[in-house]
Amino acid sequence: MIEKMSAENQAASLTGWLPSCSIPDERRKTVASYRRIEVKPIAGALGAQIANVDLGKLDDETFREIEAAWLEHLVVFFRNQTVTPEQQIAFAKRFGEVHYHPFMKGMDEHPEILEIIKEEGDTRAFGEVWHTDQMFNPKPAKATILYAKETPDAGGDTLFANMYLAYDALSDPMKEMLKGIKTWNVGDRKKLSRNDEIGSTRDGRYAGNDKMAAKVRDPGDLQTESAHPLVRTHPETGRKVLYISNHTQTLDGFKRAEARPILDFLMTHAVQPIPLGGWFAGDLGQPLHPAPRTQRLSGQASAYASDHHRG
Repeated sequence: MIEKMSAENQAASLTGWLPSCSIPDERRKTVASYRRIEVKPIAGALGAQIANVDLGKLDDETFREIEAAWLEHLVVFFRNQTVTPEQQIAFAKRFGEVHYHPFMKGMDEHPEILEIIKEEGDTRAFGEVWHTDQMFNPKPAKATILYAKETPDAGGDTLFANMYLAYDALSDPMKEMLKGIKTWNVGDRKKLSRNDEIGSTRDGRYAGNDKMAAKVRDPGDLQTESAHPLVRTHPETGRKVLYISNHTQTLDGFKRAEARPILDFLMTHAVQPIPLGGWFAGDLGQPLHPAPRTQRLSGQASAYASDHHRG
């Protein structure tokens, strides 16, 4: 999925591609089938709040319902949660092996968790452009768990876009043209900056925020450039999804001048937001990566729960 976070801090808004906020019938039908949790869809394209659950005390049957709701609604929120780092990590591991960010260090005592800190006066935010987490990796993260610890009174919205619908809305000739095409995706901000695809390098973007600057690290020998299909099929839902991000630099095998108009169209096409909702202290959100696109927000600790898939 692609997330987009604003430069303000920690409130989140769900957005969708659809020009209406009405909830489709197929997403309403599943709500009554849950026995252990309460699921409330909150936007026309994606998103749901899950209630009647304590993530610190989770049994297997309840988790199975959470996972089913997540696959159905793509982004799920749990309000008023109080979880320890150990509990957040345990929740993440239910989805698969935890993924470590190659460019940013995790917490000293809990390296699985990347603590994102926004200081007063910061003009930049972590994940402030439309992106799909870790798309530059050979096996991108399956999901991201964001736990809001401190939030502003207003602003700091996080936007999400449903990439299933972005694909579905393409014309049949366009879908046919995109078959078999792969994207080339880059994680190194120095390369992204040289290509004018992103604002500043990691070294420069945290000037004045010593806590975030101290987290920046060299990925060493880890692969941080990868090719991926432009159209992928989710392994669990079987749905096709448009797989594109700000990490996408070109189309594999294309001349850059040939690829740029196609990528510009697809990026614009995929992002037609309808903001709803918001982050509150104690909230924990779970975005599903293969389906939506988002721009992600700063100010919360996050653990990547991954069994490294992506459609």
